[in-house]
Amino acid sequence: MSAVDQGAPGAERTLGQLVAAATAEMSALVHDEIALAKVEIKQDVKRAGVGSGAAIAAGVLLLFSLPVLSFAAAYGIHNLGLGLAWSFLIVGVVFWLLAGLVGLLAVVKFKKIKPPVKTMDSVKQTAAVVGTVKPHPRPVSDQAVGVARSSS
Repeated sequence: MSAVDQGAPGAERTLGQLVAAATAEMSALVHDEIALAKVEIKQDVKRAGVGSGAAIAAGVLLLFSLPVLSFAAAYGIHNLGLGLAWSFLIVGVVFWLLAGLVGLLAVVKFKKIKPPVKTMDSVKQTAAVVGTVKPHPRPVSDQAVGVARSSS
């Protein structure tokens, strides 16, 4: 065999060999990038799972603490000399006011939501560019028509 066939150092390779080598290198690079992305995504999913579990546990503990704190506030107001029923009523009204303020904040934030204008403009521009491109005409054979009809 010649030096070109064996891929010896310093030997000139043919265009076909260069294309084959470049294709193999690109394929290996893409596979390595996909493997790296899988590893990173697995780690992020695990962290997200642990984080969301901790957030749920914190939310449950906070939810369980609300009745206790409500009773403590009502009995604290009662110890100031007000009747027990009035104390609980005051705590309930405070919760209603807080809920109203948070609801009002939510309405204000929802009204500020707008559609993704920049993305829509970009998609329209891309569609306009792609719409002007003319594909190469391809002959349609009887087999292609039969395949198209059978798949519908």
